[in-house]
Amino acid sequence: MNQVFAPWRIEWVERDERDPDDSCVFCTFSADDADRENLVVARSEHAFVLLNNYPYNPGHAMVIPDAHTGDYGKLDDQQLLDHARLKQRTFDALETALGPDGFNAGLNLGDGAGGSIDDHLHTHVVPRWEGDTNFMPVIGDTSVIVEALEDTYERVREAFADQEGATVSDAGAVIFE
Repeated sequence: MNQVFAPWRIEWVERDERDPDDSCVFCTFSADDADRENLVVARSEHAFVLLNNYPYNPGHAMVIPDAHTGDYGKLDDQQLLDHARLKQRTFDALETALGPDGFNAGLNLGDGAGGSIDDHLHTHVVPRWEGDTNFMPVIGDTSVIVEALEDTYERVREAFADQEGATVSDAGAVIFE
């Protein structure tokens, strides 16, 4: 699919490789303290929220458990509950920041599900607006992203920061304990 306008992607293309041994990018972001640069917008005890570098729509986020597993059944009760609560906070933050008409949310589990990273669980949360699917992706094989990721990051981060129990880290992400 062609991209009409995506100037923020040059930073991703030109970034320094953080892990030369090709380890899991989600594990790297979980352990890294460069939240703003990595687009990590919020963290909880067992999970974090990352804006997608290749969004389907503005605000496309992923809620990712810290535990490295592709098997949903391997998350323990604390990890499951924390992941679910952070998803709730993500819906609330995206609603506040972007005012979508709805959401698509889900996991791609296993090779046949079509996910590009299948060895580390992540739940996609995609804000949707009535009429956001038009002729561009259907006929033109082109998606239109209407806002730079850095601008979306700031709007969503502010919405997370306004939630009860939130503190903001020096690295940029909003922290929930």
